[in-house]
Amino acid sequence: MSIETNRAARPEADISNGMVLLLASACGLIVANLYYAQTLVGPISAATGLSAQAAGLIVTLTQIGYTLGLLFIVPLGDLLENRRLVFGALLLTAAALMVAACSRSAPVFLTAALGIGLGAVAAQILVPFAAHLSREATRGQTVGKVVSGLLLGIMLARPAASLLADHTSWHVVFGGASLLIVALAFLLRRQLPLRHPVSQLSYPQLIASLWQLFMTTPVLRRRAAYHAGLFGAFSLFWTVIPLELAGPQFHLSQTGIAIFALVGMAGAIASPLAGRLADAGHTLGATAVALALGVLGFALPMVAPQARNLALAVLVFASIILDMGVAANLVLGQRAIFTLGAEVRSRLNGLYFALFFAGGAFGSALGGWTFANFGWSAALLAGAALPAAALAYWLLEFVGQARYGKGKMA
Repeated sequence: MSIETNRAARPEADISNGMVLLLASACGLIVANLYYAQTLVGPISAATGLSAQAAGLIVTLTQIGYTLGLLFIVPLGDLLENRRLVFGALLLTAAALMVAACSRSAPVFLTAALGIGLGAVAAQILVPFAAHLSREATRGQTVGKVVSGLLLGIMLARPAASLLADHTSWHVVFGGASLLIVALAFLLRRQLPLRHPVSQLSYPQLIASLWQLFMTTPVLRRRAAYHAGLFGAFSLFWTVIPLELAGPQFHLSQTGIAIFALVGMAGAIASPLAGRLADAGHTLGATAVALALGVLGFALPMVAPQARNLALAVLVFASIILDMGVAANLVLGQRAIFTLGAEVRSRLNGLYFALFFAGGAFGSALGGWTFANFGWSAALLAGAALPAAALAYWLLEFVGQARYGKGKMA
């Protein structure tokens, strides 16, 4: 048995700093592929002949592919050797990215977009992998650091794609990403330890177990509800803020909007802190703080001054606060569900992401519709309502625990 295999199998051996950095970087690079197209819808539509009415399919099909992957590929992490599974998913992603880069027609690009979403779920195989390699006492910190990389990938993808496309073309964005993912696939194949799950389930039994896990795991349902509200608000904010920044009050260029997004990524620093709080047993209180930050991120712009520069500074601060809440709550949720057993981690993680990703899709749709029909102020109210609803749900759970003493909340 190799040294890596032995290390993966020994519960007393903790994950190394180098492995944490590798997994965090890998997750960021992988998940970024989901977001490159969001700021490039215009030039892609023009090049492939997509109508304005159908342009939204570019993002929608990527999201559909990702959701399908969360439900039907990520659970395989509880059945198949993880390193091989990640390698295969990354090769699929790289192939889909290269097809997208070479596309000249809408059907070809849209098919590639679906494939990009399917393969990008490799990141959600790596996060439980990191938890598996960690000791229980430091698992939250490890997950927090890996999730920091994932969130940085999400936040950097849009501005990076915009800037690169401005100086080259959108074809270069997807072609370069394809080559990067191929290199990453072989690097992970070489560096990751083996992990053979012990499950004896067949694939149909594995997929059938998802519903049972959902119905019998209240911690999963609760954490998914909390984060669906926060991630919905996050998606709403980043759907409408480029429109507001490009509008008559701020007149920012695409480069200016990209810089705004880069500053906002500072919120990812909350992930390791949330992991340490979870390891210390403070998940309940930290969750309330994270949800409150989500509400505050929308409340501040409502009272922003009219002066352009001051209003812009408030928006920057609000974006950082919102991102901090999302980063912290994501780690708190994953830390909670990863304590439920190594044999079901991949399935629980896939369900968790699929559920709150649905909240994100709802938030994006709500934000676009509200902004177009009622304006910026209404969009802020809609955004604040989502984490506020999650906070109200948290309060009901907290009151129920205090009144009836029904165990420890996760």
